[in-house]
Amino acid sequence: MQQYDYLIIGGGQVSDDASRAIRELDATGTIGVLSADTDQPYSRPALSKKLWIDPDFTIEDDMMDTAQDTGAEITTGARVISIDPKASEVELAGGARVAYGRLLLATGADPVRIGAPDDERVVFFRTLEDYRTLRRLATPEARVIVLGGGYIGQELAAALAGVGVAKVTLVHSGGLLAEKRFPTDLARRYTRMFTEHGVELVAHRRAERVEAEGDDLVAVLDDGTRLTADVVVVGIGAKPRTELAEAAGLTVEDGGVVVDEHLRTDDAAIWAAGDIARYPDAVLGRTQSEHIDQARASGRAAGAAMAGSEEPYTHTPFFYSMVFGHRWEAVGRTLSELDVLEVPLDDDRLVVYYLDESGRAVGVLAWGVEDAVDEARAVLADPPSDPEQLRDRIR
Repeated sequence: MQQYDYLIIGGGQVSDDASRAIRELDATGTIGVLSADTDQPYSRPALSKKLWIDPDFTIEDDMMDTAQDTGAEITTGARVISIDPKASEVELAGGARVAYGRLLLATGADPVRIGAPDDERVVFFRTLEDYRTLRRLATPEARVIVLGGGYIGQELAAALAGVGVAKVTLVHSGGLLAEKRFPTDLARRYTRMFTEHGVELVAHRRAERVEAEGDDLVAVLDDGTRLTADVVVVGIGAKPRTELAEAAGLTVEDGGVVVDEHLRTDDAAIWAAGDIARYPDAVLGRTQSEHIDQARASGRAAGAAMAGSEEPYTHTPFFYSMVFGHRWEAVGRTLSELDVLEVPLDDDRLVVYYLDESGRAVGVLAWGVEDAVDEARAVLADPPSDPEQLRDRIR
């Protein structure tokens, strides 16, 4: 039976950062990574951003060289089907077992699915292989429907418009894109960017299923509308993969694996990080984040903790997006239902502070403002009693 001092289930960003953190503190411990993905570890954000907009950036540039840099043994195409905490072993599909000293769950999330034919032209976008498929299908003649108005849907609609497919249609459930996060004026401006770049928007609608009709695909919406396309991209959300943790008897609440301030579960030899971890945050309370900054920071922290560090995880993650050359970043609770203080810096730069009922800043969004994240975190850690004092904090 194969055995590792440190075993990581999941081959994404978390596993890379965790492996590096382990190696910094333990030069000789063996590290194993069991990845269900068919590729070596890569950086996921590029799949909907840089690989589409930077012609000099390649898939090879997106690979993270985890094994080469850390000595970790990475097994791809390895699907773990169970964890036996008492024996400190995991079982793979096919029956092989792997023993561990300390285990990190970095299982990530699966795309939410709707009924659809088994056709490569229906892309439930999540992996590098999905990117390869969509890039191959995104021909100048292609009519593409993108289902879902969240980060992935928005970024892929913008990316597809940017590479010049024949038609891009984005179906989303809101009235304006990003209306649950952006103040109304910014949401209007953001939505207008898409229409100005040729993206057809279908608002207030959800897709119920995708059907094949001759050589075409048809997205059937909740009001019965039928939209015809050559390619359908589904980006309607992701569900954290917590099934292994739950079956192993670990505490799972509100869709996440509950961990302490060291990202340790209620089993002393098992940690969790990334999409699946439900952790205590000084600003947000117990929370869960499915963004790249959280994956990186929690991966580093979990790896260090596994290797003996007693440093608590205190990182409040930021999240970001970029479409049509415009980038925004945010930290904390950024919900448009909160009171907001908007601080325009110039025509294309804006800071939005989100306030709770007492007027205390609980979130910050920076539109077009570089290097604002650290100051945003400082604001949230010690917000002024008078919101007007926020106006000069981020410039």
